[in-house]
This record gives sequence, C-alpha cells and structure tokens, in this order.
Amino acid sequence: MPDIASDVPDELVRRFASRAADSDRKGEIGFENIEDLRKGGYLALAVPRQQGGGGASLREIATVVGKVAEGDPSTALILAMQYLQTVAIVRSERWPGTVRDEVIETIVRSGALLNALRVEPELGTPARGGIPATRISRDKNRYLLSGRKIFSTGSSALHWGVVWAATAEETPRIGQVLVPLASPGIRIEKSWHHLGMRATGSDTIIFEDVEVPERYLINFESNHVNPETPALATWHMVIVPVLYDAIARSARNWLIDFLESRVPTALGRPLSTLPRFHAVLGEIDGLLLTNRALLEFALARAENLMISPSEAAQVKRLTTENAITAVARAVEVTGNPGLSQDNPLERHYRNVLCGRIHTPQADAVLEGAGRAVFENQRGN
Repeated sequence: MPDIASDVPDELVRRFASRAADSDRKGEIGFENIEDLRKGGYLALAVPRQQGGGGASLREIATVVGKVAEGDPSTALILAMQYLQTVAIVRSERWPGTVRDEVIETIVRSGALLNALRVEPELGTPARGGIPATRISRDKNRYLLSGRKIFSTGSSALHWGVVWAATAEETPRIGQVLVPLASPGIRIEKSWHHLGMRATGSDTIIFEDVEVPERYLINFESNHVNPETPALATWHMVIVPVLYDAIARSARNWLIDFLESRVPTALGRPLSTLPRFHAVLGEIDGLLLTNRALLEFALARAENLMISPSEAAQVKRLTTENAITAVARAVEVTGNPGLSQDNPLERHYRNVLCGRIHTPQADAVLEGAGRAVFENQRGN
C-alpha cells in the first residue's frame, strides 16, 4: 500500500503524461496506467485499513486524484469513480455485509475496478429524476437484468458495475444491482466519441437477460429511498473539481514553458518578457488561487458532511468554471500553437470543457442555491 504522505511519485505522473496524447488520439482507456495504479496499490486506497486498504481520507483521495490528473485526467476520472464508489459501499447501511466484504476483498486482492452505471439514453442523468428503463425481473428462481447504460466511465476496465435499475413490477421499485461485468449476456458498444476526456472509455454497456444472484439486489425496499449514501454526493462534488483544477494547472505550466521558450524573430527575446503575458498569467493564477481557496473550504468541511449540499454544488460549479476560463485564456494568447494537436494545451482545453457535464450542472446548482435561500428564510 503506497505511503499517502509521499503522494503520487512525479515519475509516475510523467509516465502517465507521456502516454496521454496517444490514448486521447485513439480514444482508448490507458490500461497501462491502470496497471501501474494497481501494482502501486492505489486502487484500494479508499478501502479501510482494517480490511487491507489504505484507509485514505477525503483530503488524501483528492490529493491522489489531482496528482494523477496532472498526468492523464481520463485515468484520474476512472480512479476517482473507484474511490467514490468504494466509499459509498463501505459507508452504506443498506449493503449486506457479506456482499460488501466480497467486493472489498476483490479490490484489495486484485485491484478490481468498479463504477456506478446510472445514465440511460431516454432518462439522461438520474440526478434530474425519473425511473430507469433498465429492469430486474424474476423468472421462477432466477433474477434477470436487461437494459443499457450510457456514459459508463471505465467500461471495459471494470470488474463490477453498480447498476441503477427498477423492478419489473406494476409499481416499480428502484435500487442497485451489483453485476460482475464478465457475466454472460453483457456486451460493450463503442459509443464514446466525445470532444474531451476521450480515454475514459465511457461507452455503452448493454445487459441482455443477465442472470444476477439474489444477494446482489441492493436497496430495493422503497421507491423513495435514495440508494446512495449522502457522503457520495458530497465527496463527488469535491473530487470532480479537484480533477479539472489539475487540468488547468497543467495548462498553466505548459503556458509558462511556451512563453519562456518562444522567441519571435521580430522581438528578439522570449514572450515571457512582455507585460501582456505577465497580465494573462496573473489572471490565470488568480483564478487558480480562488480554486485553491474554494477546494480548501470544501475539503475542510466535506468529510464530516459539515458542508451543505448547496455549498458543495457551488464549489463544484465555480471551480470548474474557473478552470475552464484559465485554460481558455492560455489558448487565446498562444494562437495557433495553443490549438495544435502537437501541443498538450489543445488537449487540456478539450478535457477541461468536460467539467461542465458532471452532475450537478450549473443550472441545477444555481436554481438549488436560490431555492435554499428562500427555504431558509421561511424556516427562520
């Protein structure tokens, strides 16, 4: 198990960065990166120490995800989902202990990857409500799962899927189905053709009468019970902006190197000597300083759920938008080099734009924040 205090080694980050362009170009998961993380014990960091894991805190998890994202943010997103889902299972009071232990044991023993599979073509993001079309039905003594999940980050690298599904009953109950993704009846459809974060393998996973043991049906007691722990939503709204902030910091570092090395003939000295570029870098650093303060606020309060959902959502929105603005400014002042696929800044720009699509989206954050103000006002 790695020493959290020593963080992710710079050499490993450089190795990830050296592979990032190729993975992005091919639109394929960086399996070499995943294997490096597995060998280093990083995939089990969120597992409690008494169960053989790293027992990492939210702050430690954020540190690791941010450092990996400096090298390859797509790999970092797969890793972030690993940590978030591990925490959700460990902290849930509704998961049967034997099933929880089974999943945890595979993570510790072999670095098994897992992720929640929730989004569907018709439903969109479950955060906006609705009943999933993916169904779990009973056929005599067998339970069969059918449906499709899109935007399944990690897809072909995953061992477990925590599938959001509904029962095939007149009044459907909603819950989670734990699915070993090597089971018969499962196939992956290549469907992730996005602008950025191309190496996340967020493809479509299709389930066709997949037989699932009854013990893997979790949290189907009620239609009205959120099957996920409160910690998951809060931690998600902290970890995701850490990742996109790291992309912006990588873009900043590239910009500094570019301005130092670029010596136009007419100028006769580096671009880094011009006040115009000093001002741009000052603007970028101001945005990233704001992010640092926001994330510190969130990290200090989120682990014990001392941050309100509205505050956590605002941190996610503001940090992500600041990161996007920072990278956009770097692209703007570098001209053609900033948009060339020969340079990583172009990839950083495409990747950072994806921060907006993660739940919660900006409109929902702002609406929720405003509503909370009036609810608190009436409560007083």
